[in-house]
Amino acid sequence: MKRSDLTEKLLDIKRENGWTWKHICEQIGGHSDALIVGAILGQMKLTKPQASNAATLFGLSKAETAMINEIPTRGDGTQMPPTDPLIYRFYEMVMVNGPAWKALIEEEFGDGIMSAIDFDFAMERVANPKGDRVKFVMTGKFLPFKYYGATGNNMEYGFKED
Repeated sequence: MKRSDLTEKLLDIKRENGWTWKHICEQIGGHSDALIVGAILGQMKLTKPQASNAATLFGLSKAETAMINEIPTRGDGTQMPPTDPLIYRFYEMVMVNGPAWKALIEEEFGDGIMSAIDFDFAMERVANPKGDRVKFVMTGKFLPFKYYGATGNNMEYGFKED
């Protein structure tokens, strides 16, 4: 069985039972909803205790339980640019705003990147009379660029210089 086959099986069970993502996330527990949903969709892995909870919830075999605990090939099957309108809007936000975000981060922190691995994400619905808003909060650890071979008084890492 391929990971994509397991994803389709889990989505079929979700549909057949009329489960919400909230219900599934409460039953599996242990991490953010985004991580758990990402694992069901084949982009993340569940820990062994979470995989056990998923096995109970979805009636998974031993092999399927092991598969949902394995590190996936993330991004596999994602078309670029994305064609789904919602996902495309995220892509568009990065393409349009990315250079400004990069400049602001580098001015504040120095030469480096924001981690997408040591990363937190939260989402909430915010009521607005003009139409409800989607609020995302993302935090990622700053990872400074390492200047290899630095000697003497030369900086080894790209943290912001005072």
